Amino acid sequence: MKKNIIFLFLFFCSIIIAQEKNLKEFTYNEYLGYVKKFHPLVKQANLKLNEAQALLMQARGAFDPKLEAEYNEKQFADKNYYSIFNGSFKIPTWYGIEIKAAFDNNEGIYINPQNTLPNAGLTSLGITVPIGQGLFINQRMADIRNAKLQQQLSEFERNLEAVEILHQASVAYFEWKKNFSEVVLYEDYLENAKKRYNGVLKLIEQGDKPAIDSTESGITIKSRRLNLENAKLKLQKSRLELSNYLWLENNIPVELDENLFPEENLSQTIKNTLELNNLMDFDINNHPKINALNTKVDMLKIEQGLSANMLLPKIDLSYNYISEPSTFDDYRFEDYKVGVNFSFPIFLRKERAKLKLSKLKVQDTEFSLASERVSLKNKIESQQVEIASLEKQITINEELVESYNVMLSGEERLFTLGESSIFLINSRENSLVSSKINVLKLENEFYNSIIGLYKTIANPNL
Repeated sequence: MKKNIIFLFLFFCSIIIAQEKNLKEFTYNEYLGYVKKFHPLVKQANLKLNEAQALLMQARGAFDPKLEAEYNEKQFADKNYYSIFNGSFKIPTWYGIEIKAAFDNNEGIYINPQNTLPNAGLTSLGITVPIGQGLFINQRMADIRNAKLQQQLSEFERNLEAVEILHQASVAYFEWKKNFSEVVLYEDYLENAKKRYNGVLKLIEQGDKPAIDSTESGITIKSRRLNLENAKLKLQKSRLELSNYLWLENNIPVELDENLFPEENLSQTIKNTLELNNLMDFDINNHPKINALNTKVDMLKIEQGLSANMLLPKIDLSYNYISEPSTFDDYRFEDYKVGVNFSFPIFLRKERAKLKLSKLKVQDTEFSLASERVSLKNKIESQQVEIASLEKQITINEELVESYNVMLSGEERLFTLGESSIFLINSRENSLVSSKINVLKLENEFYNSIIGLYKTIANPNL
């Protein structure tokens, strides 16, 4: 009995004292903060907004006033054949109307009679109005409207890209946490195996146990070492994978410090971190992907309207009041220049085909929108069911761990009474270790399901 007490003291009742390290917890929320703020791909997603602003500026450039001037002169054999100057200032307006102020000054002995002007030249102020194509919608108007919608589309697409990056980064964090926990688990049970081995050796020396028990205990140590080495390899690989998402200012990449360990109570904080506690207020119509498709439909409808406008005849009316610079204030109704520009394709095959294609594109995108709305709704519900199921599985598996702990403790007591063996103790412990590993795997699946739901909802909170 005294020998058994010695064995219990050496093995079963010993307290494992971990080596002192300067370990620091690296929480999931802190990690996401680094990814959101410094990761280059998140910054790259933000460039879409700048690109959309540049496109809007480019489209607005079509309405910029334009100053034009042209001068041609011909001198030959001491003769001034002609000297022609045309200057104008044009102001495009929203509804295709263009206002133009001009000054012409022409002279020369061989000038075309229609270009003959008073010595001081002629000034003109006129307006051109389209009454067919281009009055209510034209390419300039369409470009402006599309550029404004592109800004909204870029915002939605930027959110989707940012969420995808956060999803990938989170998966790497969860894998690191799982592998870290496996290493800690195998380290603990390797230490237990060593203590058991030393205790068995003492009992063998005292003649209480057969020598074969030392072989059995030695096999367990080797098995635990192998498991630990494999877990360390996976941990190192997951550290490097996680480092892909760790950056500082000025695009400086950093590696994960080995003295950092993952958040221990992640299962209690992950929903708060991702703001997934209350999904009752979530509206599928506010989803970035749905908004993006709606925006694409609006952009295609603008193109459709422009194509429909091309079926109208092109009729441009222009009126220009002309006068000499010295008499510009003295308005004369009889001094003017008017013009009519008319064109109309007979069969309109090109225009009708373009309109049909525009309508088909709108219908195609609307079908995608309807399908995506149902798909997202069902996917969110499916992921919520999966999360609830995984929570139950984790609870059940934790109960199994407790049961295996009780069985192991009972086997250890029987061993002290000489009614059990090292083989049975190892068998009980292997079942306990397997059950704990399964808990870690289920927790990892649970975290991945949570971040999967976050990705589906697509709210980066940036």
